[in-house]
Amino acid sequence: MPGMEVAVVVTAHDQRELVVEAVASVRAQTAPCAELVVVDDGSADSGSLAVLDRLRAEGVRVLRQANAGVSAARNAGIAATRAPLVLVLDGDDRLAPAFLERVVPLLDDPDVVAASSWLGLFGVATGVARPVGGRLVDFLHRNACPGTAVLRRAAWERAGGYDESLRAGFEDWDLYLGMLARGGRVAIEPEALIRYRTAPASANVRSMEHRLDLVRGLVEKHRAAYAAHLTDVLLAQEATAIRRLADWEALVAADPALPLGEPTFGDGGMAAHVRVATARAAG
Repeated sequence: MPGMEVAVVVTAHDQRELVVEAVASVRAQTAPCAELVVVDDGSADSGSLAVLDRLRAEGVRVLRQANAGVSAARNAGIAATRAPLVLVLDGDDRLAPAFLERVVPLLDDPDVVAASSWLGLFGVATGVARPVGGRLVDFLHRNACPGTAVLRRAAWERAGGYDESLRAGFEDWDLYLGMLARGGRVAIEPEALIRYRTAPASANVRSMEHRLDLVRGLVEKHRAAYAAHLTDVLLAQEATAIRRLADWEALVAADPALPLGEPTFGDGGMAAHVRVATARAAG
């Protein structure tokens, strides 16, 4: 990929051998990166520290910092590299061998400020998650890009980097909003080239415990963008609710053994209740 050098920043915190797997997936890329750095965010586990020492002995550049959160770790790693493109990767995830080969060319388009791919889930849950990317308006009602993404360094700098105060989650969504507020779009390769580890105690799962507070923080921080696109945001949220209601209808209508429950009011729930009851009666 002439002229498209990529630095890879792997962040880690008490992840032991999982970090080795992440680094191995970077080294196995069919299109190699120009730089690789592992940033340890204050690991205290002796096994994790031994793994980091081993990686350093194998020639991997390892930076250590006091525990300050993934945003600070990513910022430190990006600041320690020089390539115009930077891939950030969590230490418990992996890349398919063709990730860089397939995703980096998306940034040949100067309008693209970041690029990623679909995710193949493994661990507790399996399946494929299909983010769609897009422009600012597409990111206001939900995050449309994984945290594992190739960033244009200049766009990261203009957005002020990752917000290091966001230690409870949504730091990637916040960054994308900041980048896209200045124009451009996020591109997604429609293939599961990220191997995303699922676990009950993952940051993604934990963030659901206070999702409303996190969303409130994003809205307040990016208030001008939300105000400018209020109609689009509300309609997008409604479209999502309609799709989920339709999926529920199809599932419940197909299996009479599933309880219908009480209808909800004001959100399409009563209409869905009637349609399911009608379908069951006709079947």
